[in-house]
Amino acid sequence: MDIVTGTYPLGPGNGPLLVRTTRTGLGAKAGHDLTLEAARWHGEAVVDAEDPARSSVSVEVDATSFQVREGIGGVRPLSDADRRDIVRNIGEKVLGTARHPVIAFRSSLVAGTPEAFRVEGDLTLAGATRPVTIDALLADGRVRGSVTLTQSRWGIKPYSALFGALRLSDEVGVWFDLVLAPDVPSRDV
Repeated sequence: MDIVTGTYPLGPGNGPLLVRTTRTGLGAKAGHDLTLEAARWHGEAVVDAEDPARSSVSVEVDATSFQVREGIGGVRPLSDADRRDIVRNIGEKVLGTARHPVIAFRSSLVAGTPEAFRVEGDLTLAGATRPVTIDALLADGRVRGSVTLTQSRWGIKPYSALFGALRLSDEVGVWFDLVLAPDVPSRDV
């Protein structure tokens, strides 16, 4: 399916918006590499198929909506209590969602071809705004892309436990695989 010029709504009904974390430190064996999913988010892709530079993307994520999709590694599997603790720690200790409940991205440049492109823009995370570049591909009506974020660039101290022996890596990956269609229904999780 070729992409056509138009405005495309974005949200969980289009596909997952995932964050992947890894662990480091002497206590890394005790922790888990996590895949988190944003359950509530919305956005819009304005596509100009003839001139990709006239395209734009905007996304807002409810920072309180992250859910633990998967935990790999660790001494034992994640329990429901572990999942609740992780979500609480993300809100209270990592993102400060009481003060910064929204994560927002606004593009400033789209470059490349309709099949392989990059989107540059500003990401507001935990109250700080920094430029990012997202690499993406479009094939078979799906847009797939990723970006690696260094938490400390936004003033976020990576989560640690066990007196600092277990730490999350400063870099986290953001990944998406979305159906790009004019009328994709919203999906509540």
